[in-house]
Amino acid sequence: MAQNDVLDIVVLAGGISHERDVSLRSGRRVADGLNALGHRVSLRDPDASLLAFLDESRPDVVWPALHGASGEDGALRGLLELTGVPFVGSRAAASRLAWSKPTAKTIVARAGVATPASVTLPQETFRELGAGSVLETVLAGLALPVVVKPAQGGSAQGVTIVTSAEELPRAMVDAYTYSDVALIEQKADGVEVSVAVVDTGDGPSALPAVEIEPVEGAYTFDARYNAGETRFYVPARLDEQISQAVAEAAVNAHIALGLRHLSRIDLIVDAAGTPWFLEANVLPGLTETSIMPQAITASGREPGDIYAALARAAIADA
Repeated sequence: MAQNDVLDIVVLAGGISHERDVSLRSGRRVADGLNALGHRVSLRDPDASLLAFLDESRPDVVWPALHGASGEDGALRGLLELTGVPFVGSRAAASRLAWSKPTAKTIVARAGVATPASVTLPQETFRELGAGSVLETVLAGLALPVVVKPAQGGSAQGVTIVTSAEELPRAMVDAYTYSDVALIEQKADGVEVSVAVVDTGDGPSALPAVEIEPVEGAYTFDARYNAGETRFYVPARLDEQISQAVAEAAVNAHIALGLRHLSRIDLIVDAAGTPWFLEANVLPGLTETSIMPQAITASGREPGDIYAALARAAIADA
């Protein structure tokens, strides 16, 4: 397929997850970038008519811009595999691994990338062992502060930084609002960075790391998607040697999880320059305030060009 061939591309956006609105914004940005290059793009919600539409229309490629469970837990990707229509992004099996934060941490740690100590607690554990004794044991084994987060999900929804024992029960309730399983993780101190990893056919490579500095408090949902609430430094303010270590950690995590085409790896760089893996995102945010478009621009390329190159890579991989 020639680089200047016009592609028939279906961009999927929306869905029914907690991140529907973010997905709609990401999908619109992807569609706009591809339209600007002359491709034939249709933007669709993944509804009851989708599979029949794909079977009848047989587009060249599907570009999922779906955040949350509807796009990242592997279910829809498994169905796309069955349709035989090429699609951008990780396959179903790898998506399932990355979607589970505890599973991703285990796999990435085995690949030699540091990750903070943690414990994973299904809601049932509290019913079986008693909330008081469970939380007592957690506080005895993990020094405060800790980060409580849903074991699945994105955009920092249901995430709480806990600095006192009194805050932990409420944080658990918030996390369980989004998932039946919660992850309690030792809070890593240092510089928060996010690294987009892209593979358009020549192997995965890291784009410039983006340093994240919320104006106030933590990098919450609002800080992610409301302009002006977070300062971004692209590339991150790290020396060359540490920047290289961060890039290697991100690519190693991407490879260890078996991810494909694109991902975003979130890390903390401690005072010694060690990158600590937090989580992997199978479909990074692509909104006007998201990290990946900033990283693409910092690399000297245009987001639309990368989105089109990923579409061609998906066709080549089919």
